[in-house]
Amino acid sequence: MKAIGYVASRPADSPDALFAFEAPNPVPGPRDLLVRVKAISVNPVDTKVRMRRQGAAEAPVILGWDAAGVVEAVGADAGAFAVGDEVYYAGAITRPGTNAELHLVDARIAARKPRTLSFAEAAALPLTALTAYESLFDRLRLPRGVADDKTVLLIVGAAGGVGSMAVQLARRLASATIVGTASRPESIAWVKELGADHVIDHTKPLAGELKALGLGGAHRIFSITGTQQHWPQLVEALVPQGAICVIDDPAALDATLLKPKSGALAWESMFTRSMFETPDMDAQHRILSEVAGLVDEGLLRTTLGAHFGAITPDNLRRAHLALESGRSIGKIVLEGWE
Repeated sequence: MKAIGYVASRPADSPDALFAFEAPNPVPGPRDLLVRVKAISVNPVDTKVRMRRQGAAEAPVILGWDAAGVVEAVGADAGAFAVGDEVYYAGAITRPGTNAELHLVDARIAARKPRTLSFAEAAALPLTALTAYESLFDRLRLPRGVADDKTVLLIVGAAGGVGSMAVQLARRLASATIVGTASRPESIAWVKELGADHVIDHTKPLAGELKALGLGGAHRIFSITGTQQHWPQLVEALVPQGAICVIDDPAALDATLLKPKSGALAWESMFTRSMFETPDMDAQHRILSEVAGLVDEGLLRTTLGAHFGAITPDNLRRAHLALESGRSIGKIVLEGWE
């Protein structure tokens, strides 16, 4: 099969940062689906792993986790699926990635793709939808379906892939007042369009921006990016007994700042369930199925921001560069093989 990978960490604009090669066709295990990949999306984790993990000439690292495709074979214990099913998923960081024509995924973390979306539109959703859903409802325990809920939810970095899904999920499944952060006119417009009640500028003091809205503080804070930079402001903005969920990689956080407020700090990694094969690993199948249903009902939209063309080394390198710039809106998707 065709695959795209790398041996040594290189800057994204280097010709050998990502290159095409032939790899053996994977063989499914009992719980696996063998999927012919039709479209992929690129996430910040792709760029981070590219600079941290090294491969070998005989076994290049294959990146990529988001995918949408068609099931070609089904393992003995993956009977909820059948050959020909159109699926989407975010994969597992402990297995080879989706930048390949054929890919193996555990059926417990895959779901049938939304019927109303193309493969490219569907590929934009899984990792960000899972991260946003788990952060809001598993980690922050945002109340669902509560009428007249007084919760104020602050989403820091609301214009990116995860933020775009968090705003939508909070709008559709909860009744909180949603405050997103963004700093450019186009990103502010995007966050408002997705359903945020307010958008504040994360280049300004967050606590002050919230007070200017007359909200006082946030009961739940979802910090997607810039956590270390914003940390004192996040703690100041948090109401007593509130909670903060973090998904980026700050070098250090002074958790003692939370003590006077009895504030809670939670971490979210979308790969935890698959990495440790937790007893509730199939929760990701259920979440993706729920998301697909909401999409097909017209209640959620794809967060596809840019289509970079076919799945080629050149286009993947362009996607990595765009993500590393920190200025992308929504998700970057590639589709089809040359």
